[in-house]
Amino acid sequence: MESCSSMYQLRQIQARMTLTGLITHTFPLSRLLAFCALANAGDLRYAHRLFCRILEPNTFMWNTIIRGYNKARIPAMAFSFFLDMFRRGVPFDPRTFVFTVKACEHFSMAPQGESVHSLARKTGFDSELLVRNGLVHFYAVRGWLNHARGVFDEMPVKDVVTWTTMIDGYAACNCSDVAMELFGLMLEGDVEPNEVTLIAVLSACSHKGDLGMGKMIHEILEKKNVRWGLSLHNALLDMYVKCGCLVDAREVFDRMESRDVFSWTSMVNGYAKCGDLESARRFFEQTPQKNVVCWSAMIAGYSQNDKPKDSLKLFHEMLGEGFVPGEHTLVSVLSACGQLSCFSLGHWIHRYFVDQIRIPVSVTLENAIIDMYAKCGSIDAAAEVFSAMSERNLVSWNSIIAGYAANGRAKQAIEVFDEMRCLGFKPDDITFVSLLTACSHGGLVSQGKEYFDTMERKYGIKPKKEHYACMIDLLGRTGFLEEAYKLIKNMPMLPCEASWGALLSACRKHHNVELATLSASNLLSSDPEDSGVYVLLANIWANERKWGDVRRVRSLMRDKGVKKIPGHSLIEIDGEFKEFLVADESHPQSEEIYRVLDDILLLSKLEDSGCDCDL
Repeated sequence: MESCSSMYQLRQIQARMTLTGLITHTFPLSRLLAFCALANAGDLRYAHRLFCRILEPNTFMWNTIIRGYNKARIPAMAFSFFLDMFRRGVPFDPRTFVFTVKACEHFSMAPQGESVHSLARKTGFDSELLVRNGLVHFYAVRGWLNHARGVFDEMPVKDVVTWTTMIDGYAACNCSDVAMELFGLMLEGDVEPNEVTLIAVLSACSHKGDLGMGKMIHEILEKKNVRWGLSLHNALLDMYVKCGCLVDAREVFDRMESRDVFSWTSMVNGYAKCGDLESARRFFEQTPQKNVVCWSAMIAGYSQNDKPKDSLKLFHEMLGEGFVPGEHTLVSVLSACGQLSCFSLGHWIHRYFVDQIRIPVSVTLENAIIDMYAKCGSIDAAAEVFSAMSERNLVSWNSIIAGYAANGRAKQAIEVFDEMRCLGFKPDDITFVSLLTACSHGGLVSQGKEYFDTMERKYGIKPKKEHYACMIDLLGRTGFLEEAYKLIKNMPMLPCEASWGALLSACRKHHNVELATLSASNLLSSDPEDSGVYVLLANIWANERKWGDVRRVRSLMRDKGVKKIPGHSLIEIDGEFKEFLVADESHPQSEEIYRVLDDILLLSKLEDSGCDCDL
């Protein structure tokens, strides 16, 4: 049996055992069953048939077949053998309960596991350390931390497995504080943490962003003789990355003797999230064997750092390499599509990956589709996706309200908000930004004021700078400039650029030169090189025919070396983006483009004048 490596060889051994009579001996028969049930080259169905032929299988054999079905991820069969064992009165041992509880971890409901726990208590096996560790693991995996902690606290003796299981349970459920508190208690005792313990604690540090505790773990690793496997290195690297300490992360990375795709992807993620896209791309290109997660990290980095064109370009490269994107990739790509108003690609992603390939669709992905359609101006398509959702969260409601607001449909935004409240969803600060934006675009002054006033009084949401900016925009658009200025002066925080910018735009619309000058002065004090403010102020003076002030503004721009940023437009043609700048003649077809623009402008003027001339 020691040299057996295939079922063919096993059948030969079984035949020989049958001829010699060894097949009736418990130990060799147990070895035969164990190979069939547990070896990678084994055959579980053959093990099942072999088990059924054994007249009186002992406890070890029952445990083996239960364990075999666990290994094959068929928990229902594993549990049925346990029940059969119970009915026949076969004696249990601690491993019987451990293997059976392991099977119960995979059931959608918990009664089976609880019944095994109850039976272990009645038979006295719950006093065994092995069984208690299994029960702690069962409850922790299911997220029933109170039950797990109850078993844990009752244990008079705890080993490293006990502590690690409980700490890992807390870390997996984002209870980082409790996980680290428990780790502190472990260090006070006489149980030494192992590699798995430290991985769990580092995971808790990553979730909480506790760099101090993470560095303490690092020091323990350096001082104590703990085995440094690849998983532990990766956990340490991930902790430094998620805590934003890329210098230490790079040091850990450089010291690693072996690295896998997770190691490389962690560095890509870290540099991308801090905005260093060049370093992120360098690590991405150097990754030996990229997987979907690695591609997704770089695509997300571009999308989240206002580089949507690079994000989409890399997405096309990913598809060209034959990778099938997952949910995280598609969410980032859809965000990039929304930033560029790239409707055709966003629509194709929706129809191909969701409707044709039918990848698993989560609420997060559906929210991203809604956001993409709304930002591309296809609010009806966004509404259709929203209406068809079987499950919605607050982000879903916020996305469709923001979509209606951005597309000038104030009435629908308010109707959806009312429906959201009726269904029991509590709005957050993002909801009110969208709602106030809708009121601003719809000129709904009284409703906007009401929403702004009830934010804190009714929902406990203190208005932020963004909410004040929305209110100033609403008041300014509708001509209440003095009231808007008064609101700026009475803000409990320093006004942001958006607030002064909204007031400046309103001053241009309603020809208020005095407030325009004041607004521009405040904007330029925070950003003296913002060419848009100078241009807008000059235009306001020009509209009032105050040419001396116009010259003064332009002279100020020259003295400060401020250059007007040329206007530009971006259009999508067959999946490629074409950018056009004002007075740009670099395009090879610029003459033809300008000729067509002149024709369009002429046609527009003729239509405005009511001419029916045939061009």
